[in-house]
Amino acid sequence: MPNRDDVEDAAASSVWGPLSDGVFRSIWIAALISNVGTWMHDVSAGWLMTSMSAEPLMVALVQAATSLPMFLFALPAGALADIVDRRRLLLAAQTWMLLAAALLAALAFLDAITPFGLLACTFALATGAALNAPTWQAVVPDLVPPRQLANALALNGVAINVARAVGPAIGGFIVAGFGAGAVFLLNSLSFLAVIAAIYRWRREPVQRALPPEKLFGAIRSGFRYVRRAPQFQAVVARSATFVLCGSALWALLPLIARVELQAGPAGYGTLLGFFGLGAVTAALTLPRLRAAWSVEVLLGAASLTFAAVSASIAHAPHLAFGCVATYAGGAAWLTFLSILNVTAQTAVPSWVRARALATYLVIFFGAMTAGSAGWGWLAGRVGIPAALAVAAAAMVVGTAMKRRFPIAGGKGADLAPDVHWPAPTVVGAIAHDRGPVLVTLDYRIDPEQAREFALAMDDVRVIRERDGAILWGLFVDAADPTRYVESFLVDSWLEHLRQHERITVADRIVLQRARRYHTGPDGPVISHLIAGH
Repeated sequence: MPNRDDVEDAAASSVWGPLSDGVFRSIWIAALISNVGTWMHDVSAGWLMTSMSAEPLMVALVQAATSLPMFLFALPAGALADIVDRRRLLLAAQTWMLLAAALLAALAFLDAITPFGLLACTFALATGAALNAPTWQAVVPDLVPPRQLANALALNGVAINVARAVGPAIGGFIVAGFGAGAVFLLNSLSFLAVIAAIYRWRREPVQRALPPEKLFGAIRSGFRYVRRAPQFQAVVARSATFVLCGSALWALLPLIARVELQAGPAGYGTLLGFFGLGAVTAALTLPRLRAAWSVEVLLGAASLTFAAVSASIAHAPHLAFGCVATYAGGAAWLTFLSILNVTAQTAVPSWVRARALATYLVIFFGAMTAGSAGWGWLAGRVGIPAALAVAAAAMVVGTAMKRRFPIAGGKGADLAPDVHWPAPTVVGAIAHDRGPVLVTLDYRIDPEQAREFALAMDDVRVIRERDGAILWGLFVDAADPTRYVESFLVDSWLEHLRQHERITVADRIVLQRARRYHTGPDGPVISHLIAGH
């Protein structure tokens, strides 16, 4: 009879494992419905713009209007998601998108839509998505156990790409038969499924010993953390390069369908459908692929495949060839971004997760926005095939980034809060706004181990600065070479208390490794010095 660990290992290896949880399952199904509506909208909006304007730049601006709000608003949205109730924030974002989609549907039914009106409504809809996205990603670890996180994220990819497989085709046929307004109306109704599922979810309230951060302070601390998280920086750099080059295909695909392949809206929807079908195939096979190959091999293969698709699709002799190409492109797109998404989720602790993921989304959609507008401009001057060839060549060159920004495979560091880390020792109560605070730690170090101690303290410096220190230093006593003093300055007593809350299990291991060089009978002497009144 298999033991419990064997059963859990089997569940963890199955991409369908997280669906055994009722809450995750209901939200996932609702998201699938909403994603179908979103992809129906995308194919309708892109095709509607080609009907109103054949200028490549205007068509590409539909993708830019979809991406720009994420670049502008995802970071404050991520900060909000870390300091307010995430469930309520999701409900607000979904309601906003419902209203924006309904407005677009009304304009379309009244035949009052213009190119700039379409861009404005698309921008408003994407603004709601920008508020929703970092919050949505941040709640996934709250819905499933850590062993199931990679599979839950893969299932989210399945939901997106099943929708991508069927949504565009459905949207294309509805546009052809009933007009764009019908698609926009159905998209607005799809948000009701998500609102209902989130409303039924009863999230455990977050217990806070300290008051929540202010919005701008939360944004600043999120930036500070990301600047000192090398693995997260690698994710951002690699995804930005991939998306910047890959956005050419997304931006120009409506024109490829209409001009190069002479296909109607149903043909364009079919191309997007095969893209989604390829992505679903990749999502279902990714757990086995990750077990057989390193992440760098998979990332390299995905980049080269997508580059080949970009270079060849504008020369497709017929729609069937284009469908094969987009199928391969969808598999490559999902493989690359799913691996990076899992890495991003596991590279940051819970207290800063939404802000870090928002930073990732800002860079991601900033690259998508700039790429869409840039490739559209280039295609208007040199032609669609030449612009895609340049994008493909740039993506091939971009694979060399793995040397500068490698992506680590395997299990990441334990970023759970360290509940055993002691609180600072003080006499009496200290007002939260007192500061700045100077913290010193007095070490006794064998001079023969001074170099090793200094190297270990470099890792300590990263933790101090990442968690709130504005100045850090390590000093040796000129009169006593065995005495070392670590000092760091924090804005306020409240910010120092937050430093204690932010210590993770992985951080404790780093700090204890440095403290092992201390030769005193007890731990290093710690002092907290607060600026006078």
